[in-house]
Formats: sequence, structure tokens, C-alpha cells
Amino acid sequence: MSSPAPSDSGIDVNERTPLLDPGQQGQKKPTPLPKLQISILLLALLVEPIASQSIYPYINQLVSELDITGGDERKVGYYAGLISLFFATQALTIFQWSRTSDRIGRKPVLLIGIFGLSLSMLCFGLSKTLLGLILSRCVTGALNGNIGVMKSMMGELTDSTNMAQGFALMPIGWSLGATIGPMIGGTLEHPQHHFPNLFSGAFWSRFPYFLPSAVAAAFAVTSFLTILFFLKETLPRQQPQEKSTSVLNVEAPNVSDNAVEDSPVTIRSLFVPSILIPIANYGCIATLEIAMYALQPLFYSTPIELGGLGFDPVTIGLWMGAYGIANGVLQTMIFAPLVNKFGPKVVFQFCEACFIPIFALFPITNIIARQYGINWLVWFSLTCSLILGIFMDMTFGCILMFITAAAPNKRSLGATNGLAQMTASMVRAVGPAMSTSMFAYSVQHKLMGGYAVYAVLVTVSLFAVRFAAKLPGNAEKKA
Repeated sequence: MSSPAPSDSGIDVNERTPLLDPGQQGQKKPTPLPKLQISILLLALLVEPIASQSIYPYINQLVSELDITGGDERKVGYYAGLISLFFATQALTIFQWSRTSDRIGRKPVLLIGIFGLSLSMLCFGLSKTLLGLILSRCVTGALNGNIGVMKSMMGELTDSTNMAQGFALMPIGWSLGATIGPMIGGTLEHPQHHFPNLFSGAFWSRFPYFLPSAVAAAFAVTSFLTILFFLKETLPRQQPQEKSTSVLNVEAPNVSDNAVEDSPVTIRSLFVPSILIPIANYGCIATLEIAMYALQPLFYSTPIELGGLGFDPVTIGLWMGAYGIANGVLQTMIFAPLVNKFGPKVVFQFCEACFIPIFALFPITNIIARQYGINWLVWFSLTCSLILGIFMDMTFGCILMFITAAAPNKRSLGATNGLAQMTASMVRAVGPAMSTSMFAYSVQHKLMGGYAVYAVLVTVSLFAVRFAAKLPGNAEKKA
């Protein structure tokens, strides 16, 4: 093995990662991003939020129409959270999908995931029972290893000089999808009511939520075809000596250093503090984010007297869409400059702290609405939440930089991202049901005036901010 090169401070550093080319780390001018390939990757990225968030504006209304709550609006939250069992099945499979991408390539796994997502959305739109809705979401989760693979591809398309720029673009794809998705769901549900001249048949009365699901599936098919014909594989093809190298005999005397460094690593070797600390922080922000996203539509749709704002699906879709637009625009402008100026750790800690006022504003907004109705103070409070949410979302770009830098080598990047995404999927599996159930329980039993759920989430946010101090000082390893 080659000896470690001295760091800038003159201290030897024994860590090294081929993901960050030592020859590039001294460059001051960023390497140009491969625009076409990243654009295709962002197209693939926006498919998932379109599919997942298009259901948010109407999911509580859909659950009510299934007549499983006995007419009690306070119980809707218990059942709405079950739809997010998507993340439970994703947690069971995404690590294996990501490890598979380390061996067969990123592109095949990406295509399988998008195909599964389009199929699931069509099934969701045709479901007439709670079991059917849950099963359709579970199919998506089981087949969908996309997000971990896309993060690996972004890490492979960038280097240490332009990583912040590259990862700053990922929230744009997600935000654009988060903009389009709620608008699709909020404006196209019950099309026979909104567009009676176009959708007047009996089919649309029987399946009032099929149209938004079909449009989301159409986006997925478009992305599938674009990836199939235009996206290039980012994982280098293994050399013959690499293919004959097993992760179990990496100490064999005739195996070259490069072959070892470019071979997939064992699962056990990923369970080290340098990898687990960034992943645990990712789990923290994923827990808080999914709780926030699950509570938002429930809070918006619940009547004012029961702790919400009483908005209709169209208003919910437009407002959540406005957040997506603002998020994408501002992140494009300020994320990379902030990271370059203050470093990813400082930006991560500051943006993670935004969860605290975000959750505190939920009860404050409801109290204003109870006292004065839906007036300018309510919209001002919602605007403050929107701005804080934009900064909160920057935590994901930062933590992805830490996770990418923590990967032992190129052919373990998929497994590292897969482990991170599996962790996020696990907490996202329980997060929606937990948060919406806490909301329903708090309202039903008037705990802390019906606001106990927000006190719990503020406490969890404080813990997460303290835990972020354990991250390394920067998101790079030097050879």
C-alpha cells in the first residue's frame, strides 16, 4: 500500500477515498459540471416527489371517503399515516438495490425503480380500499432503490471542487417535483367536478383520484425513456483483475492495491464511526422532515376548532407547490456560496436548528386562526414557515457531502448511500404514522391544549442539533 501523503497542515492523515481525487483538491477553479448527465439525473429525481407528494393534498379527504373513520374527523390522522408504509418496504430492499448497483451498474437499478413507481401509481389511482392503497404504496417501496443510486451517481459525476454545486442541484429536482406533485394532486382530484366538460363519464366518478395518479405515472414513463436512451453509466467497468478479487481475500499477495481499493467492501466494514455518524445525522433530519411533511397537509385540512386551518385540497396543493418553487430557486442561489463560505458542518447545524421554530409555528398559527380567522397574520406565519423550510432543506445537501466523503472507495459508494437511505426509509416508515397519530391523539384528548405533538417534535429537534456536533469538521478526506 502506498504511504499516506501529508495534509495541508503537515500532519499525516491515514484516511483516503478515491471519490475525492487528490490531484483535484488543490484546484481553486471548480471542474465544470457535466450538464446533460446531471440534467437527466435531476429529471429522474423529480419523479419520486411527484409520485409521493401528489397524494398529500387529498389523502385525508380520500381516507374520509373510504368511510373507515365512522365519521369522526379526529381519527383521520391515524389512517392517513398508514399510506406511508411505502418507506417500510423501501427500508427492507433499498440497501440491497444499492449494493446491486455497485456490481451491475447504476443505470439498470434506476430503470427498475422508475418502472415500479409508475406501475404503483396506476394501482393507487384504481384502489377503492385502504388495503389496496397500502399495497400499492408498498409495491413502490419494494421496487424503488432510486434515491440511493441517484446520490451515488451525483457523487461520481462530481469531484471535490464542484461537489457543493452538484449536491445543491439535487434539492432543485426534489423541490420541482414537490411543486408539481401537490399541484397535480390538488387540482386534478375529482376531475368530474373541476372539469365536467372533459371528465363526465362514470369512470371518473368511480375513480376520482385516478387522474392525478395517471399523470404522475406519465412523468415516470417519460423519465424512464430519457434514462434508457441518454443517461450514461457512471460506475467504471471492472477490470478483469478486479472481477477475480473477492472481498474476503483482499490480503492475497498477488492482488494489486488498485484492485483492492476498487472492489466492493464487506458490510461489516461500513459499521465504523466515520460512516455511522453522518448516517445517524441523516436519520435525525429524515425523521423530522417526514414528520413535518406528514403534519402539514393534516394541519392544513383539519378544521380550525380541531387544531388546523380548514383549507380545501386546491389551497393545500397550491401552497405546498409555492414552497417547492421558492425552495428550488433559493437553494440554487445560496446553497453552494454558503457551504463554500462557512463549511458544510456550520450550514448543517444552523439549518437543522430551523426545525425548532417550524414546529413551534404550527400551534401559533392555529391560535391566530382561532382568534381572528384566516387573516394576514395566518399567511405571514405560513410564509415564515415556508422560509424556514427552505433553510431546513439545505441540511440534506450538506449531509450527502459527508456521506459521500465517508465511502471507503468507489465501489462501496452505492452500499454507503444504500445504508444511509435504508436508515432514512426506516424512520420515514414510522414517522408519518407516528406524527399524524400523535396529532390525532393530542387533539382527541386535548393534551397541552391539543398541541402536545409539537412539544415532542421541538424536543427531538433540540436533540438532533446537539448530535450534529459529532460530525467531522469538513466533508473531505485527504490522501
